[in-house]
Amino acid sequence: MTEQDVNTLLAKLPVLKAEIGKVIVGQSAVLDEVLVALLAGGHALLEGVPGLAKTLLVRTLAAATDLPFRRIQFTPDLMPTDILGTEVLEEDHGTGHRSFKFNPGPIFASLVLADEINRTPPKTQAALLEAMQEGHVTYAGQEHALPKPFFLLATQNPIEQSGTYPLPEAQLDRFLLYVRIGYPTEQEEMAVLSGTTGTAGAQVRPVLGGDDVRQLQQLVRQVGLSPELLGFVNRLVRATRPATSEVKFIQDYGRWGAGPRAGQALILCAKARALLQGRFAATLEDIRALAPPVLRHRVLLNFNAEAENLTPDDAVEALLKAVQV
Repeated sequence: MTEQDVNTLLAKLPVLKAEIGKVIVGQSAVLDEVLVALLAGGHALLEGVPGLAKTLLVRTLAAATDLPFRRIQFTPDLMPTDILGTEVLEEDHGTGHRSFKFNPGPIFASLVLADEINRTPPKTQAALLEAMQEGHVTYAGQEHALPKPFFLLATQNPIEQSGTYPLPEAQLDRFLLYVRIGYPTEQEEMAVLSGTTGTAGAQVRPVLGGDDVRQLQQLVRQVGLSPELLGFVNRLVRATRPATSEVKFIQDYGRWGAGPRAGQALILCAKARALLQGRFAATLEDIRALAPPVLRHRVLLNFNAEAENLTPDDAVEALLKAVQV
């Protein structure tokens, strides 16, 4: 890839954000984190109360990236084969020969929305594990490769717990980022009200294609990270583990810490954030900005923390203050 090709590719990123911004008002930090997950080649879990445009954000991203898109509505009666696909018996009418043929499920798309993922039982949730980690699906002993890029965005609602099945830690760890969506500001909400209650609707045009996304994901891995920052990430992740941590917050309130996958995720996300901002070197600010969505679902707190209303975000804040570069 020539320097001109790289510059042309990077010039599309601000245009992509602008296209999505035609529909999604505000939520700039959320959009950045979603794009970071896309560029880093991972998956993201979006959590927010109803009405904050989680699904609309994913649909708009699909329109702006021109990636094959499928939506899976997770319900209590959803089965793994409803996601992965199944084999069907086919007959050759000429010879009468019968054979089984794999019929791919909706997971075989480049951009997949797993809507309200915690409304389906763990058996069905677990069907996503291999797809998210390995990039393929195994059925009847045969591997079926998923398209590249493969980007899964899942949503869940934090306030309705009746009839839901919390994601197990192994499933949560597969998500590169755990993105929390908050309420818009007064000005943003005013813009939403005025822009969505008339007759005119915003038209989003595709900016990135599948080849562009694949090339950007390769570029992310070429972004530089100094040995000092690499060591900082390593110490930060290791400090989340209560048995060996020297951070008092973790000693008092930690139950389980993050594994090596968290360090890999933090480095890739920092590099993706740098590229998103047109830089070829990740900085300490990149790491600090991405530490909460990378670590909040990988740091488990004990009952004392719950009793004092402390959250994993409080733990990440304490870690960032205590661990030095």
